[in-house]
Amino acid sequence: MKKYLYQYIGNIDLILKENKKVNYKKLKEEHLIKINFFQHERLIHLLVTLFYALFTFIIFYFSKIFIPFIFIALILIIFLIFYVVHYFRLENGVQYLYKQYDMIEERIKKDEK
Repeated sequence: MKKYLYQYIGNIDLILKENKKVNYKKLKEEHLIKINFFQHERLIHLLVTLFYALFTFIIFYFSKIFIPFIFIALILIIFLIFYVVHYFRLENGVQYLYKQYDMIEERIKKDEK
């Protein structure tokens, strides 16, 4: 997902930098659809991250009762760290899509004048 998101961001940045005659209204509509897709993906990843963190903390709590659970908890914490990093990259990418949307809006207003 990260590769797809950043590839899409790069394509939109390229379109906005080239200043060619582009139908910005159509681009805006397509961009909104992509934003909705990525927002859905972000929500799913947030829920998975939260449940994974909850599960990790439950296992960590049970490690006080049963010592071998410490190893499982440590492995889960390592995976959780990587998953949180992935989620933040996705979050930052979606927020950048909002900035691109604003730039597209400015181009539409500029073209209407």
